[in-house]
Amino acid sequence: MSERLVSLSNWARTHLPTRESMEEIRWLRPFSHLVLRADLWRFTRRSVPRGVAVGLLVGIFALIPGVQIVGAALLCVPARGNIPLAGAMTFLSNPATTPFILLASIYVGNHLGFHADLATLDHLYRTGAGMGQWVHWLTSDGAPALLMGLGVIAVVAASLGYVIAAMVWRRVLVHRNALRKARQSEA
Repeated sequence: MSERLVSLSNWARTHLPTRESMEEIRWLRPFSHLVLRADLWRFTRRSVPRGVAVGLLVGIFALIPGVQIVGAALLCVPARGNIPLAGAMTFLSNPATTPFILLASIYVGNHLGFHADLATLDHLYRTGAGMGQWVHWLTSDGAPALLMGLGVIAVVAASLGYVIAAMVWRRVLVHRNALRKARQSEA
């Protein structure tokens, strides 16, 4: 287990943005005093679950790639969540998972009492409808069901992510403390 954590940690160090690289982004400079606070970049027992929850919430609800990471970073400021982890969690909604998230959100929205005509959705998909037809369907039928479904799925995923991250983080700390005690007893 510790080898996996080390490899995950190494991957995160090489692929996730650092505070220094964020300082160089010109459009982020007005917010840099908020986003680049050191406590938002540390991995602590409180910031890790918050970062996971914020990343899942924004990543699922926004579904717009450029907005997700920036939105997660900005939402981590009041939530005091871990920004690198929140940014990583937004990648769970990607081009491979987005269609499933959208279909699930329409399904959930329909069960909440909204009505998105799935036969029309299927027809638009099969006929290769243009962007105008998709927008018309979305604004007439699909938007309320889609938005409510996305909201419910995002909140449930964020809540589950928070609980799971807190449990995993606790297990990591217990394991780390056990290793430290074993080393101390050997010495």
